Amino acid sequence: MTTLMFILGIVVFAVGLLFSIAWHELGHLSTAKMFGIRVPQYMVGFGPTLFSRQKGETEYGVKAIPFGGYIRMIGMFPPGADGRLEARSTSPWRGMIEDARSAAFEELQPGDEKRLFYTRKPWKRVIVMFAGPFMNLILAVVLFLTVLMGFGISQQTTTVSSVSQCVISQSENRDDCAKSDPASPAAAAGLRAGDKIVAFDGVRTDDWDRLSNMIRANPGEKVPVVVERGGQEVTLQATIATNQVAKKDSNGQIVEGEYVTAGFLGFSAATGVVKQDFGQSVTWMGDRVGDAVDSLAALPSKIPALWDAAFGDGPREADSPMGVVGAARVGGEIATLDIPPTQQLAMFVMLVAGFNLSLFLFNMLPLLPLDGGHIAGALWESLRRNAAKVLRRPDPGPFDVAKLMPVAYVVAGIFVCFTLLVLVADVVNPVRIS
Repeated sequence: MTTLMFILGIVVFAVGLLFSIAWHELGHLSTAKMFGIRVPQYMVGFGPTLFSRQKGETEYGVKAIPFGGYIRMIGMFPPGADGRLEARSTSPWRGMIEDARSAAFEELQPGDEKRLFYTRKPWKRVIVMFAGPFMNLILAVVLFLTVLMGFGISQQTTTVSSVSQCVISQSENRDDCAKSDPASPAAAAGLRAGDKIVAFDGVRTDDWDRLSNMIRANPGEKVPVVVERGGQEVTLQATIATNQVAKKDSNGQIVEGEYVTAGFLGFSAATGVVKQDFGQSVTWMGDRVGDAVDSLAALPSKIPALWDAAFGDGPREADSPMGVVGAARVGGEIATLDIPPTQQLAMFVMLVAGFNLSLFLFNMLPLLPLDGGHIAGALWESLRRNAAKVLRRPDPGPFDVAKLMPVAYVVAGIFVCFTLLVLVADVVNPVRIS
């Protein structure tokens, strides 16, 4: 049964992946057609074609390898300096340029001269190339909001899970109370497991982070603590102790191994699934975008540890880069977790949402062959042409992005090598959530 659920989880993730890819390419397709660019092909996946259907001037299909997708637009690159496709060159770099230029014109038909991608104004090309990643961003936001506001997320609550019997510095690696340890304020005040703290020092709150911050900010103070117990509110008096507690960062997250002197009440907060309002959801998503940007910037620094995890005996860190295979494996693990089906569904949706957020950020890198590279080329062309107009110089014409294809091949080669490294690590030493 576990194996069947694991396979089902992989299938569910694969469906979400294919939809995300198709959604991305739909952004490119719809805007390209809106601006009159001819699109001969819309494909989800790479490799051999499993299914395709011609509708109008576009062939729609699904290919065998679900690791990406594409639309083919005619005239992605301008012709050579002489207005025609240049002859083949013995230079390998020039050959790359001419191959790219040739592919851009290979399906040119009579009447297409005014339907070429490169003939569109730069702002239109920016919209066409941005539309794909933007669709992923829209999908990520919708999915995140669905989980945050509809299902809720697991977080600490103001309900008491357990009460410490004494004051122990959190920097000490022990749980047992010594005779010299003073009683904890929570125990002395009569706080019990199962109590729900609803007010602290006259301030009502149901937010754990806010409650934690208020406790930390009142060392040495005697404050009333109102708890909900057995359907009634009970007021307890607690004198907040001064203790060494874990440090928090600007986002309210615990900083491992660092401590500060602050107020201490002495209880553990229970974890529960809590629905977020719209404002909390926006804040949460903003934090995740920041984390994703930091992770993307830190990718090069993670390669040594990833190599050691794939080919050595190094551990696979929880924040290690993960590819499609690794994400599919996580999908399988989610399906086998002993949690309510609603929470399994929420985790699946979160997984697909995170994948779409990563697709957006990755594709916005200003490097060919990514969408961001084409956007950068269009913006550079606009800057050159507007500068020439202001300086009353001749129009420099379209920026020939094809000349950057040697760089694009190098970038693509690096991406392929990195993808293969992640693939090996995902197979031999995967990231696990359970």
